Amino acid sequence: MKTINNLTILSLIAVMSFTFVAFTKMVNSTPYTFGDEIEDFTLPNTQGEQISLSDFSEEKGVILIFTCNTCPYAVAYENRINELHEKYAPMGYPVLAVNPNDPAVQPGDSMEEMKKRKKEKAFQFNYLLDVGQQVYPKFGATKTPHVFLLQNKEAKSYLKYVGAIDDNYKDASEVKEKFLENAIESLKKNEPIKNQETKAIGCTIKVAN
Repeated sequence: MKTINNLTILSLIAVMSFTFVAFTKMVNSTPYTFGDEIEDFTLPNTQGEQISLSDFSEEKGVILIFTCNTCPYAVAYENRINELHEKYAPMGYPVLAVNPNDPAVQPGDSMEEMKKRKKEKAFQFNYLLDVGQQVYPKFGATKTPHVFLLQNKEAKSYLKYVGAIDDNYKDASEVKEKFLENAIESLKKNEPIKNQETKAIGCTIKVAN
């Protein structure tokens, strides 16, 4: 019978440890589904503040949009996102925009560039950076822009709609169906959302290797 040397034992331990970590990461990366309670998160905004989802617990809900500076699709929606905030924030549904891109991969999406963009476009909503890219995977976001409509009940947030803002990213004047606004109006009326999920159209989220 062969004797297992120390090197072999250490190798086995390393493999087992790697497998455990990989499995744990895979389990923890399962994105939210409809009706799930959303975990609180805290991220820095362009004003130098730490903003948490729970800061909006007194609102009726939150329009969470993963977006950025550099994606042409996201840029095409900037004015519409601003208008959504101006329209729905007074009704209890403010926009919370989160930039999920890694600045090391996409320098144009750094915090400094976000500050410049917010000033140029006069964003009225909070614009946050997903530092360490810890938040967007929990939602299963894959594009910029990618919308997640949350509804609040008893100071907790629940996922109600996922997808696109509307059906025409090229031209706001040519929009025929406003998916996000329709979903918000359904929540306001306490009615089921007709199209609970639509296809997000945009750029892929930039992740470091």
